[in-house]
Amino acid sequence: MSTDYLQKILTSRVYDVAIESPLELGHSLSARLDNQIYYKREDMQSVFSFKLRGAYNKMANLTPAQLKRGVICASAGNHAQGVALSAKRLGCRALIVMPTTTPQLKINAVKARGGEVVLFGDSYSDAAQHASELEKKLKLTFVHPFDDPDVIAGQGTIAMEILRQHSAPIHAIFVAIGGGGLISGVAAYVKAVRPDIKIIGVQTMDSDAMAKSLKAGRRVTLPDVGLFSDGTAVKLVGEETFRLTKKYVDEIILVDTDEVCAAIKDVFQDTRSILEPAGALAVAGAKKYVERAKAGKKPLKNQTLVTIACGANMNFDRLGFVAERAEVGEAHEAVLAITIPEERGSFRRFCEQVGPRNVTEFIYRISDEKQAHVFVGVQTGARDESAKLVKNFEKHGFKALDLTQDELAKLHIRHLVGGKSALAQDELLYRFEFPERPGALMRFLASMAPNWNISLFHYRNQGGDVGRILVGLQVPKKEMKAFRQFLAGLGYRYWDESENPAYKLFLG
Repeated sequence: MSTDYLQKILTSRVYDVAIESPLELGHSLSARLDNQIYYKREDMQSVFSFKLRGAYNKMANLTPAQLKRGVICASAGNHAQGVALSAKRLGCRALIVMPTTTPQLKINAVKARGGEVVLFGDSYSDAAQHASELEKKLKLTFVHPFDDPDVIAGQGTIAMEILRQHSAPIHAIFVAIGGGGLISGVAAYVKAVRPDIKIIGVQTMDSDAMAKSLKAGRRVTLPDVGLFSDGTAVKLVGEETFRLTKKYVDEIILVDTDEVCAAIKDVFQDTRSILEPAGALAVAGAKKYVERAKAGKKPLKNQTLVTIACGANMNFDRLGFVAERAEVGEAHEAVLAITIPEERGSFRRFCEQVGPRNVTEFIYRISDEKQAHVFVGVQTGARDESAKLVKNFEKHGFKALDLTQDELAKLHIRHLVGGKSALAQDELLYRFEFPERPGALMRFLASMAPNWNISLFHYRNQGGDVGRILVGLQVPKKEMKAFRQFLAGLGYRYWDESENPAYKLFLG
């Protein structure tokens, strides 16, 4: 099959709309990682992502009759822009079904290129199902964003360019995975031509359908997906992409939100360009790969690592959140909760233990006559330094809690520290994540029983595709069954934080 894909890739008709994107050395990141880190700049395509390659190759191979009727697709945004641009170039109608969580930036871009937009569902999978119904009803041709040989071949032209642009040895190529179209095309070409090069997929921990499918040996449908990296928020990977990934991909690395934000910052420092989260996944994966090798006592040095910077359709309003979380992802900030005895000199002793490090955040709240709690952010130089800080504080008589990886602390507590309330008895604390769109917050509030008392509420619009709420609720014990039904029926992701130590220290 690799020979078939090799031929399909070599004859793909992508250059009517796509450019051969540059392969650029990231000087700053390379110096820090002691390896040559290259960025394949697919963010420089006219639609700011690689997706136009596969879309155009698929549509250029349609019959005149099919083009006359028009095409339809489902997409979180980048594929949609590729289909809209290709349809405009080929002179055909394009109906685009997009999840309601799609950033307005991408919706406007599709409309600007002549695409007709229909918003439906919270994820790609929901939109795809609706598109399938419209396809039959309107007799349109479906242009799949990833599970189609022509689409896969179009994306594979990126690998062809990489190997042409860099003829010297390459240790590994890192590729973001959503549904698997990009990595399938890249892997099929590379393994046919240069099988010594490792192909490493990268997914977010909360949208890891391909990783879970490979582990299970079959395609696995995720119950929900994280929306931060909306370009890779896929519940079910394709049949053909799963087959090709299973056959050709060497491994998959999972990264978290903080690591993706740090990667966005890395690329910006090297190129002054801002990637979207999905576009920076490959860079985040390459960094983690090098760190893992170093931790395993077999440092990776002076190797060439290629990362595909696959998209730059970033919402400007989201940049504040990215900047805030990038410091933690780069291990430049440790977030700690320190308990200080209420006695003379204790505050000074606390400051002495912080030492010359820069304090990024400091929130103090007296607890009682004997002690006070401090929420503090401290700049660090290494990923494991927060644990060392905790040990040092405890060695000098302070109770310390490492909150660096605590989502409740990073998203909410740091904005809420204010003390406990005697009125908040038997409080349940839940953290929710919902698609950020008009009416979502009101739907949440309207779903609650009117006799459940809200004892705490925190919502902060962070400019992303997902809204984050922290709620304290006082629910009568006899209504706990109804409360559990409320959680199940809401359809939003949620976490029970009632026993979270940060909550108990500062709010509980």
